[in-house]
Amino acid sequence: MGQKFYKYEGAGNDFIMIDNRMKRFVPTTKYVAALCHRRTGIGADGLILLENDEQELFRMRYFNSDGGEATMCGNGGRCIALFAHHLGIGGIHKAFNSVDGVHHAEILSADSVQGDVRLQMIDVHDPEIQADYLFLNTGSPHYVTFVPDVRTIDVAQEGVKIRRSDRFAPIGGTNVNFVELLSEGHIRIRTFERGVEDETLACGTGATAAALTTAVHTHSDCRNYRVDVEGGTLWVSFESADLKNFDHIFLTGPARKVFEGETIDFF
Repeated sequence: MGQKFYKYEGAGNDFIMIDNRMKRFVPTTKYVAALCHRRTGIGADGLILLENDEQELFRMRYFNSDGGEATMCGNGGRCIALFAHHLGIGGIHKAFNSVDGVHHAEILSADSVQGDVRLQMIDVHDPEIQADYLFLNTGSPHYVTFVPDVRTIDVAQEGVKIRRSDRFAPIGGTNVNFVELLSEGHIRIRTFERGVEDETLACGTGATAAALTTAVHTHSDCRNYRVDVEGGTLWVSFESADLKNFDHIFLTGPARKVFEGETIDFF
């Protein structure tokens, strides 16, 4: 018997979604990687399980396309909120558990296919500031560097060097973001994601990291950023009195169900 699945995407960041409240899907590394494979599987940046939770509406479990269970995924969090909405779980406001704690999502608009979702991210404290980069954890670890034009960067080649550098080896590597300042409150980013081991069209925790570090880097009073990613546009808002402690962080953007199907049970 195959596995029922749904394919969702948020600003080009795409995910296989599985309703696993009955615990019928066993996410082995090999199986998840096979399903996420772009040529021989369904194809996705990651796989997300919606499971029961003792305290909240549901629990989100996220797996990178290499099959490993991973840290938080911001766009995945927005997509699972819409997925839960399509499954009839909860109302407009949804609280769910994840590896980095409880997240609150708001369905700003939705139909049976797509919607706009606002997701509260974890608080962030004391980003590391170096001469040529900043480093912080927005649910996943992120290296952020500012460049004149992100379109000139070989993200795959430059990103993997940083991701696999000795500096970040103790934490299993890092995600890498290249950020271009366009105007006050408006940035463009490209991201190399660990676990995917390539550039992705969007990264929610990366967009969040880029917005926070832009405020730090430019000493700006702006607290609401438009973040252009390769797959569309995301919005990041936050509060901070000292640019060291950040709270009420929200990631907002589109989410969409692309298709649904059933796998052949070949594992």
